[in-house]
Amino acid sequence: MYDFAYHHPKTLAEALAALKDKPEARPVSGGMTLIPTLKMRLSKPSDLVDLNGIKELTGIKVEGNGVTIGGMTRHADVASSADVKKTIPALAQLAALIGDPAVRNRGTIGGSVANADPAADYPAAVVALDATITTTEGKHKADDFFKGLFETALKDGELITAVSFPKPEKAGYEKFRNPASRYAMVGVFVAKTAGGVRVAVTGAGPSVFRVKAMEDALSKNFSSDAIKDIKIPADGLNSDIHGSAEYRAHLVTVMARRAVDQANK
Repeated sequence: MYDFAYHHPKTLAEALAALKDKPEARPVSGGMTLIPTLKMRLSKPSDLVDLNGIKELTGIKVEGNGVTIGGMTRHADVASSADVKKTIPALAQLAALIGDPAVRNRGTIGGSVANADPAADYPAAVVALDATITTTEGKHKADDFFKGLFETALKDGELITAVSFPKPEKAGYEKFRNPASRYAMVGVFVAKTAGGVRVAVTGAGPSVFRVKAMEDALSKNFSSDAIKDIKIPADGLNSDIHGSAEYRAHLVTVMARRAVDQANK
């Protein structure tokens, strides 16, 4: 690791003050991505601002017709929450499938969403459920938040305080896991909402994306048979030692069909 100044604020105001006017400072939530990059000297922040002591950023609340989850809430807490299981069962299932127990007990929803890893699970839920990301600067709609590979609408020093998920009529999430890391090679979240059907894909491309052809087909007939013949173009999809772009394109349809079947149970 390179040298850096370490801050351990107890309040959100203290965290923002520590980040202010320091363009090379980085906040730390679960540290599932940042800590390994520091160890390998792939990142050289001037300051690390540890958010783990800020209690106001944790917790799960049922608000109106949905669920609001604090940015520093652990994946394991989302997976085990009775409120999440009752309101949006597919979201609890998604959280239970993230990584392994060590990752689930340390990683946070805000860190995952802010990092925008192409293989992360939460971005699919955020987009498919048309969630709202609340930050220290305001609110972001899901469709406008994820910009590309590890890129979001967040500005320097802007922190995610909560993510609010509206309750869908039906929802399901299925993913094809990397056998070693258990991260999504392809994950598909399908949701039937008051505003229509939304299908969001993670793992397959540089960033989460929607599949309009599937959304249109499922709007007419919400069954896995309605999308069985929809082919996803391989152009622009991820290709690596774990799977080619063509393989991932095929998996999108397979996982989408399974997600619809899960939603209809």
